[in-house]
Amino acid sequence: MRGEEEEGSYEAPPISALLDVLLKKRRDTGAVNLVWPRLYLSNASCARDKALLQDLGVTHVVNAAHGRRRIDTGPGYYGDAGVAYLGVEADDRKDFDIGAFFRETAEFVHSALTQHGVVLVHCARGVSRSAALVLAFLMIKRGLSLMEAVETVRTHRNILPNLGFLHQLRELDTALHRCGAEESRGQRQVNQHSPIRH
Repeated sequence: MRGEEEEGSYEAPPISALLDVLLKKRRDTGAVNLVWPRLYLSNASCARDKALLQDLGVTHVVNAAHGRRRIDTGPGYYGDAGVAYLGVEADDRKDFDIGAFFRETAEFVHSALTQHGVVLVHCARGVSRSAALVLAFLMIKRGLSLMEAVETVRTHRNILPNLGFLHQLRELDTALHRCGAEESRGQRQVNQHSPIRH
């Protein structure tokens, strides 16, 4: 988890180090995988399989490839199953700004898990767009560094966010560390000036 680095001393891992972890010892990890308690990562065919979702106990779905020309399930597709839905219209291109969806998706997943829900995050193959959103959730809401998040998910599923998404995740990692260092420094200052209570 992120420690109390001084501002400016943390540097997100280079792309080469991330790729080393993402590409080593790849194996068949299947179509759907539990990558965090009550959080699944899958491809589109699993997301369309209502019987499978029911078996997994899924209560919330994040579609990272939402849209008419992509995977057009939408909230109506799951309506009769009572599944909450978040559609993210993301393209799997290195120049696409998936970072614009990091916080909204993290809030949706966090809220679902807080209510003891079970979340399925997917895109077409469950490798790039959906993986980037899951990594961002783990960083924003669970306090993992980017490398910790990658290693955690990679233990359960082969993922490979495109290079543009990895750059955006590195930016998020750096920003979260900077914010954490500032909060930590501010807390130390408050503690130094707090009256002593007996």
